Amino acid sequence: MRRNTLIIASALVVLAGCASAAVVSAEPGGTGPAPVPASAPALTVETVASGLVHGWDVGFLPDGKVLVTQRTGEIALLSSARPGATITRLKAATHTVQVRGEGGLMGLVVHPDFATTREFTTCQTHQENGQPVDIRLVTWRLTEDELVATRVKELLTGLPLSSGGRHSGCRTTIGPDGSLLVGTGDTAQPTAAQDKNNLGGKVLRIDLKTGKPLPDNPFPGSPVYNYGHRNVQGVAVRNNGQVLTAEHGPDNNDEVNLSIPGANYGWDPSRGGTSTRYDESVPMTDRTRFPDAVPAKWESGATTEAICAAAFVNGPKWGTLDGALVITALKGAKLIFLTLNDKADVTSVTIPPEFTNKYGRLRAARTGPDGSLYVTTSNGTDDKLLRITPA
Repeated sequence: MRRNTLIIASALVVLAGCASAAVVSAEPGGTGPAPVPASAPALTVETVASGLVHGWDVGFLPDGKVLVTQRTGEIALLSSARPGATITRLKAATHTVQVRGEGGLMGLVVHPDFATTREFTTCQTHQENGQPVDIRLVTWRLTEDELVATRVKELLTGLPLSSGGRHSGCRTTIGPDGSLLVGTGDTAQPTAAQDKNNLGGKVLRIDLKTGKPLPDNPFPGSPVYNYGHRNVQGVAVRNNGQVLTAEHGPDNNDEVNLSIPGANYGWDPSRGGTSTRYDESVPMTDRTRFPDAVPAKWESGATTEAICAAAFVNGPKWGTLDGALVITALKGAKLIFLTLNDKADVTSVTIPPEFTNKYGRLRAARTGPDGSLYVTTSNGTDDKLLRITPA
């Protein structure tokens, strides 16, 4: 049933119209149908700012301002996280960003000590003389006048990059222990996901200050935390310390996974190294070839929604959605809320009708300091940062 949950939920949204969110039960761990919770709250959606272009990620500053990376290579500073915010386009040396296909200026984290260091880190595709080189993490410092982002250092280099930017990843999130977690794409290379010496198709775990692998990583001396992924573009930390990731499927089965150190998630378009082409007919989680591969906690089923970012919403104001994982959908142009049990099994799926045929492709999702959910659109013109709260 879990594989078909999203299809059923989408049909119920059509029936429900704009009156209430569709809520569908799911099978937690294959143990049978779970009870459907009470109706989820209606949502209020406000536009914080317009005029962005492919807003990719969002970071909140201690003084209430907001940073937004745009895939085009621009960094926007918003005057607040409230409707009517003005936009300052920071001066930054992003001329080395390869803006092509799915690549560009992507993930963003504001350092926890920003109040004293004024530092933040981005994940971006890198070119030299017009030729793709790699994907790298770059640390920046915002000047006191808030007009310029100066490059501090390259935190980590060597993530693979395809010439066309396909499957570039690249979501960055502060882990529960203060480490930097990075979801990467396999760059459409057949062997990348299963090759632990290749940083594509992985979740990485590094020191935010030095870029070095953490000493307790599962593979000594390596930033690889787990592997066997296709294209991870969502990484979210739950209140209990669990880390959930979201990734794109080929033409079926987008996945949400529970991140486990050292685990294999079973994507292998090389078919065990026997195919030199990128064979996307293989399962997202191939448990025939890899019996120990970790099964997904949620799958989109027979189609894909092109899920992207992931974030948790918390607090009593969210009602039955308190503690839910929300994922954005690009192709599906919707928000999907997943209610989880203690083992991170999905017990219900909620699709708010407030986004039906209204905002288009949705990319970033971050929970703000005020407990609201902030989401960017990614339509290519006049994109927006949206603030979402229970009505």
